[in-house]
Amino acid sequence: MYSRNSLTGLALLACLTSAPWANAADTVESLLQAADRYRSGPGKLQVDTQVTVFNRDGSPDKERRYTVFVQEQQRSLVLMRSPAEHGQKVLMLGDDFWLLLPGSQRPVRITPSQKLLGDASTGDIATMSWAQDYGGTVVGEEPCGDTPGTCLRLSLQAQRKGVTYQHIELWIGKTRKEPVRADLYVQSEKLAKQAVFVTDNAKAPTQVNEMVLRDQLSNHKETRVRYVSRQARSVPEAWLNPMFLARNPALE
Repeated sequence: MYSRNSLTGLALLACLTSAPWANAADTVESLLQAADRYRSGPGKLQVDTQVTVFNRDGSPDKERRYTVFVQEQQRSLVLMRSPAEHGQKVLMLGDDFWLLLPGSQRPVRITPSQKLLGDASTGDIATMSWAQDYGGTVVGEEPCGDTPGTCLRLSLQAQRKGVTYQHIELWIGKTRKEPVRADLYVQSEKLAKQAVFVTDNAKAPTQVNEMVLRDQLSNHKETRVRYVSRQARSVPEAWLNPMFLARNPALE
């Protein structure tokens, strides 16, 4: 016979095992999908992006502009718009990254950790989805940090090789599931960067307007990635072919 205390304990155990993260894999995927909607939204997109590097004293150092075409099947095309980089492109096809330079008919393979400006890498600009690239567990509820409120902390591991970070600790809002901050680790399990996500409305966010990257390895500068505009955009299939891009430098 079970005592009243034993029955209470069993009832509590049943409640815990039926909690939202009892099925961790499904729950993490749905949470990441919800968080992704604040960064990219559904479907094919054109995202105009401004990247600014700030010195330690807070003064601006350098600024660059990029147009990112986010397409299906983990494919993205980055066009560099600033005079210093004009004509350069980065193409992401799943795990493969290609750099295309003006005057060269040969695409150059690069890695997603290749720096574009400051601490913003090609992977930071070209990829805007966690759900497709990471799996993991829900660690639990924690304070969000500098942002008021309670967050869910997710511990994520890369599911494919072509990602910038092998391990991410991600905090998302408990209620609305908006991304709040992240610790970004490279393959050596060193903390490379910390990211803070700035939304359009703190009380009722609908999208991430800016990602603030703070270097943790070397210069400790701050890099701000601002999403100037987003619009639905499907690009021709040929634009996602590195050889076509090398032979046809002028797309627009």
